[in-house]
Amino acid sequence: MRLPLAVFCALVLVEPAAAQRAPSRADSALIGRILLAEDRRDLASPAFREGEGSTDPRIQMLAARAKARAQDPKFAARDSFPSPIAPPEYNDPAWRLRYRALPTHRTDCETLNSALADSNWAVRLRAVDLADPTCGGNSALVATLRGWAANAPPNAVRTRNGVSWHPAAHAIVALARLSPEDAKTLLPRLAGSRIPWLRTYAAAAARELNDTSSLRRLTRDRDPNVQEAAIDGLSKVAGHAGDQQFIGALTSKGYQAVRAAARALKGSPGGSEAIGPLIAAERRLRRDSSETSRDARVAVMERIGEFATRANVTEVAGLSNDFDCEVEGAAAAISRRLTAGITLQSAGCTPLAIKLPPDAVALALGRVVRLRVTLADSSGGGSFTVRLRGDVAPIMAARILALARSGYYNGLVWQRVEPDFVIQGGGLGANEYVGNPRFIRDELGTVPHVRGTVGMSTRGHDTGDGQWFVNLRDNLRLNADYTVFGEIVDGIDVVDGVQQGDVIARIDVMG
Repeated sequence: MRLPLAVFCALVLVEPAAAQRAPSRADSALIGRILLAEDRRDLASPAFREGEGSTDPRIQMLAARAKARAQDPKFAARDSFPSPIAPPEYNDPAWRLRYRALPTHRTDCETLNSALADSNWAVRLRAVDLADPTCGGNSALVATLRGWAANAPPNAVRTRNGVSWHPAAHAIVALARLSPEDAKTLLPRLAGSRIPWLRTYAAAAARELNDTSSLRRLTRDRDPNVQEAAIDGLSKVAGHAGDQQFIGALTSKGYQAVRAAARALKGSPGGSEAIGPLIAAERRLRRDSSETSRDARVAVMERIGEFATRANVTEVAGLSNDFDCEVEGAAAAISRRLTAGITLQSAGCTPLAIKLPPDAVALALGRVVRLRVTLADSSGGGSFTVRLRGDVAPIMAARILALARSGYYNGLVWQRVEPDFVIQGGGLGANEYVGNPRFIRDELGTVPHVRGTVGMSTRGHDTGDGQWFVNLRDNLRLNADYTVFGEIVDGIDVVDGVQQGDVIARIDVMG
């Protein structure tokens, strides 16, 4: 699809003041209907045709773009639409070059040992993670790791450019590879830490050590992320000898732990014992009415499909009355198999209502909104500013704006930090499987995923979970699947310094 040349020129050549002229009330209402039809993927909406017939080139463009997005999940026609504002350009910090060079020294223990004293902690921790088991013979390197693991802090507080629990966490996992006896000695203290992040890494170390005893205890941890890591580890080292722990974890409040437990039960010889808890878990997750619980729910439905018998057909058929059509379809398919062609009446799926968020029309018409993200003092402090890209993703930008205004992000964390890729956070469970209860639809656009742009985390098409990721380098391979809804315009150095677990104190709307 190509925009008519006259429309394109009108959009990119028009004087700024004219481009920002206030629309009439009728035009604003039409834009709202166009955006809502796009968000609902409602190709039958007359708003598209009405918008394409407008005399206002802005409305023509919005209608054409909305229709193209609704028709094609990959939005192949995106390059036909203008993107008048280029994202800022940022140079890489000097330490990132050292970070990138480390993988070529994976078995060069002296170089890795030297990197443990680098001026930047991202480089130090990268060296720890890369250390090959052959480096167990490097006494200096092992001594440093042993010292880090033995001196874990009592809390997660850190200073600017510093760290907290991070050295101990990375060190215990590395010691499990390089010096198992040291790791076995130090593990109990870390597995009992008050810091959930440390306990999560302790579970990873226990997996390396084949320590089933520690893993069984950690599957009952009060933190779902620790549970998830322990379940994954126990499944690897103990197989179905851990089924009782996996069945118990189906009651977890964390979607990530439920998903891990359901996956670990695959092929269990005790499926008859698991079927009741699995059905109960599916009912409980449905009551949450969270669209972003889908990954956990699909995993549970897969196990129900594996273990259910004809005796469970009524309970399974009841699961087909759902707000998520993917889950409903799975339940209906299981029911049909169990009844061998006998048709059972099903209420089917009833998707949750989609409403247009406030400010979507204003953002689509060029309103500039900035969000100031302030890190907690306990996470080193500092702030950075994000300009929302309502010109290319007005609905997503408006949803993010509404969440920020509500205080949704205050107190949440950056749970994923890959210093040469992205930082990701803003999820309710500090985990990629736990997000805002309502999906945020994709608005794939013309802004590339370059360093400093901000994108929406998803688990598949149209499954935005409210979590942000900030591109720390150019990640153009993400263009085809992830929406850019903002860009860093100030404070990129603060972004570069974010550590895993850092807390978002607040997000302020700057207008």
